[in-house]
Amino acid sequence: MSDNRGHGSGVRTALVIGGGVAGPVSALALHKAGIAATVHEAYPSAADGVGAWLGLAPNGQAALAAVGADAAVTALGQPVPGMVMADGLGNQLTGFGGFPELPATLTLPRDRLYRALTDHAVAAGIRFAYGKRLVAAEETPGGVTAHFADGTSATADILIGADGIRSTVRTVIDPHAPDPEYGGVLSFGGYATVGSEAGAAPGTMYFTFGRAFMGYWQGPDGRMIWFAGLPTDTPPSPADLARVPGAEWLSRLRDLYTGHVPGERLLRHTAPDDLMVVGRMERMPSVPHWYRGRMVLVGDSAHAPSSSSGQGASLAIESAVELARCLRDLPSPGEAFAAYEALRRQRVEAIGRNAAAVNKVKSGKSDAPVPAFPSLEETLRPLHFHRIEWEAKVTGTVSAPD
Repeated sequence: MSDNRGHGSGVRTALVIGGGVAGPVSALALHKAGIAATVHEAYPSAADGVGAWLGLAPNGQAALAAVGADAAVTALGQPVPGMVMADGLGNQLTGFGGFPELPATLTLPRDRLYRALTDHAVAAGIRFAYGKRLVAAEETPGGVTAHFADGTSATADILIGADGIRSTVRTVIDPHAPDPEYGGVLSFGGYATVGSEAGAAPGTMYFTFGRAFMGYWQGPDGRMIWFAGLPTDTPPSPADLARVPGAEWLSRLRDLYTGHVPGERLLRHTAPDDLMVVGRMERMPSVPHWYRGRMVLVGDSAHAPSSSSGQGASLAIESAVELARCLRDLPSPGEAFAAYEALRRQRVEAIGRNAAAVNKVKSGKSDAPVPAFPSLEETLRPLHFHRIEWEAKVTGTVSAPD
């Protein structure tokens, strides 16, 4: 259902480039604001089998609820409310059981989240165009025209770059925009057939630091789901990464995690076919220009914080909702984009900086073997309690929330 407040910015149509997390949510939020959007995805179909597991924090779930998409996702996720920080010797350092007044963080495979958001958007009447890889975009008297690799083009009032950490739209907006920043670690995930033998309490995610980092929790089928890092200063290209057999990566990980609790056991009980080679751990440094003219960035294209934040998907969803609110309420695309950036930049960059500090620990580049977590409750509160008030009107003078 549309918001029916009119079109404050004069925007009635939008091209959304990218069909991952931010793309479908942007289209849903725009639809609610009375703006028709078409999602253009480079791949020939909705993503299946893409990526490993991710967490959707309470703030991300609340942002989904603002556009009516929360139920489509919560039905698929595994609630994991608890968190424990430990060292590689098995000593627990600190823990937190979650905020009782909030829903638990959900874990689910990335492609399952993509599919749920896409299906929900399609059911809402949003059109998806596949096989549309953006190669160029230009402003026209009537708005913005996107040109795709298949020779086709499309025009709308605005263009939204939801095309991820290697965004083409970002380079169209600013040819000098920074590239993703490598965090010094290759990321892997997998399934271990050890169940409760690993000593993991159900509903709790464990993060173990020290000579090497590993996170793990017990999945819905009883197996342990884990994610781990392999520090290296010379990461292979994606093509070279794919050429290395899973058994070889698993052997290298087992060597690195010898003596690690419980990493050694988890890796010993992981088969090569159950290994997920995720790739380089990366984040976006500060992106100077989030918009230009009638083009704007949302999600990872503007502020990918790396998986160490636990907030990548949630922040992308928040930004998609905030952008739609600004376009709904402000008198021009430029004013809407400026207000959107003012609402988002401080929050997302602070989270990104904190994740970069954790990445240094994971890669062995920090003097501290374990990140400083004075209080998990204190650390998580401003993340998990953040809320977007959809009904509140965005004004031209916007102060970023604390």
